[in-house]
Amino acid sequence: MLGQKDDGTAYRVLIIDDSLFVAKQLTQILKSEGFDIAGTASDGQTGLEMYKELYPNVDLVTLDVTMPKLDGVASLEKIMEFDPDATVVMISALGKEDIVKKSLLLGAKNYVVKPLDRQKVLERVVQALNK
Repeated sequence: MLGQKDDGTAYRVLIIDDSLFVAKQLTQILKSEGFDIAGTASDGQTGLEMYKELYPNVDLVTLDVTMPKLDGVASLEKIMEFDPDATVVMISALGKEDIVKKSLLLGAKNYVVKPLDRQKVLERVVQALNK
């Protein structure tokens, strides 16, 4: 199972996305491989607060680029300020390459472009966890 560490425990993921559909899709894809969903938030501000509450029991964050209250890049900056070792994978719509590049410079470990492809999501998440 891709979602399990060497010791057999599950990687814990926080999903931050304002699209219920995308959050549900990510949950299903990740759970199918044994990942544990630590929580979901529908905007960057709530996601940041949840990360701080769950810390250090979060192995990975999936973070949507475009969201209300606090967008993905601002949210990423605040998560990285709080925890420089955070593992974040950005979820982006097509045509947002400049934002994705900025996110990677700010510390995101990887990105996935929507529409979500199961194989790509798993591949990028695993790559990010192994960086």
